[in-house]
Formats: sequence, structure tokens, C-alpha cells
Amino acid sequence: MSPRTSASHKRFAFVIEDLYGGGAQKSLLYTADQLRQRGHQVIVFTLRERIEHRIPDGLAIENLGVVTPFTKATTTVLTEKWQAARIARALKAWRPDVVISCSCDKITRHLQHPNLYFWVKSDVSAKFSDPAKRKRAFDKVRRFYHGRQVIAVSKGVKDNLEQMVGLEAERILAIYNPYEREPFVAMAAEPAELPQGEFFLCVAALEPRKRHDRLLRAYAASGVNTPLVIMGKGKPEHEAAIRRQVAELGLEERVHFAGYHRNPYPWIAAAKAMLLTSDAEGLPRVLIEALLLHTPLISVDCPSGPREILTQELADFLVAPDDEQGLADAIARMDQAPIEIEERHYRPFLKQSVLPQFEAL
Repeated sequence: MSPRTSASHKRFAFVIEDLYGGGAQKSLLYTADQLRQRGHQVIVFTLRERIEHRIPDGLAIENLGVVTPFTKATTTVLTEKWQAARIARALKAWRPDVVISCSCDKITRHLQHPNLYFWVKSDVSAKFSDPAKRKRAFDKVRRFYHGRQVIAVSKGVKDNLEQMVGLEAERILAIYNPYEREPFVAMAAEPAELPQGEFFLCVAALEPRKRHDRLLRAYAASGVNTPLVIMGKGKPEHEAAIRRQVAELGLEERVHFAGYHRNPYPWIAAAKAMLLTSDAEGLPRVLIEALLLHTPLISVDCPSGPREILTQELADFLVAPDDEQGLADAIARMDQAPIEIEERHYRPFLKQSVLPQFEAL
């Protein structure tokens, strides 16, 4: 590999198990490619050949093949150290200035690169209600990241790692995932069969943590006639429970199930407002993406992220998780007078605000 092109350009190596699945993989690919476009040398090392996402043209991906059915079946600390040694060899050959590990920290915690960061995407403090599971999760976080450098996806995740989990890291930085507006506007313009007239929208997996029960009770109490569209998929028993509640509340005429859509953005752009009622999040992408499409938000103030997204006058639509009457009032107020979204509401998440923070690592 050639040396740095200038004093201001760096060599970034990202390490992730695979490129299959949700938001963590998507935001890693986007961040890596945007840094490449800004003149840095960037490579993404995967630990197994499993790719679902579109790989940006020109972004180098190298599969190290250290996660196999055999290593999955015989996972021990010895196995992890062998896998880490293989990664270390690849890093030594590539000579990165910055290494960022994502979703494979069980292995990469054995690396000793001088500028290694662990990118933590979720709020472990809000994931477990069972005290024994919670203690095990906290112990694991402290074991993995004690004395290491950590990038938290939001200020809320950073605060909870320090205050709730008690992590004593060498350094914890809060850096948002970077976004640009134009691709979302383009996806929102694609053809879609949208509902006629105004509607509220909730885009969330049909699972208990997303608290559709809270959403439906508040929506019923709001007294609004604007329909509510629920978009997402989940286990049949979870969907059945939500549909049962819709019937019990007498909302069959006003609540519609849209299923799962690979491109939800036409619906998000057309919605009167986006609603989020989860018990826990990391930094909810769906709220940021709604703002990028100038769709107003109503959210519970769950850990973590919504408080950092619903700022300025949007904070009037941020409600304590257990305040269902407050949530109902917020829905009614938004129905009467929707807020106009402007760039200032989402500027902290735009790539021009975020990428310089990665460049400073």
C-alpha cells in the first residue's frame, strides 16, 4: 500500500464480522466510504464472507475468513486469540493509523493496536430487565472495554456506559452516525402505494421492546381521526397481540398494518408525523431519517437517543415513557398544528458535522 497522500490524510481500517443485517453494517459502510471520498485510505476487513448490503464502488473489502462453522462451534478464548492474531497480521501489513472495531469485539478485544477504537452502537443499560442478565451484560462490557478507547453512537450511550455500567475506559467519545439528505429524498421519490390523505406512521419491528401497546393506548386516548399506519415485521405471536389490542380498543377503522417495506421512505416523507414509543434505543435511525425528509416527530424519552434528536421546539413532543396521557396530548397537538422541519433540526447528524470527528481520531 502507498503511504499517506498528505499529512492530513489517514489510513482507516474497519473490522466487522460480516456485512449482513441491520443498521450497524449500513452505517459502517457509509462512514468508511465517506472517509474514502474525503481522501483517506480506507479498508473494511470482514471476518466471514456474508454480504447483504450494496458495497460502494471503490471501497476496499477484504474477507479474512476467521469466523467459520468450526470457530463458531468451538468458541473459546484460545480460539478468539487465534482469530485476533490473524486480524493483527492483516493490520500489520496494511499499517492503519486508526482501527475501528464494530460488532466483533469478543475477538478484537485481544488486539493491541495503539489507536484501536470499539464502536458501541447500542445502550446495554436499557436492554435487560432481568437483574442477573443485566449484571452479566455489564460485567462483559467492563471486561471488553476497560482501559480501551470507545466510540459511543450517542451522548446517551456514552453517559450510560460511564454512569450506569461503570465502565472505566481510557477514552469514550460520542460520535453520531453520519448522514446526507439527498439519498433519502431520492428513495422517498420512488413509486409507492400510499394511503389517501393524512396519516401518522410508526416504523418499528413488531416486538415487545418497541411498545406498540403504549402507542395504541395513547393514540386511542388522543381522540384524533387521522389514521395510524404501523409498518414493520415480527414474530406471528407479537403481530397477533398487537392486532388483538387494535380490536379491543375499537381502532380497526383507523389503524392500518403496512407490513415490511425495503424502502419505507415514501411513507415516511408523506406521514404527518413519525411516532416512536420504544422502551430502549441506541440512536434511533428512523427518527433522524424522518427529519431528513422533513417529517415531524413524536417520541418517548427512552434511553437513549430521542432526547438528542428532538431538540429546539421538537422537545415539546418528547414525552416521558410512562406518561401515556402526555403522549396522547402530543399526538393531538401535532394533529392540530404539525411542526415545520428545517435543516437546523438535523444539522448535527449531517456528514459535514460528523466526519471531522472521525478524522480527528
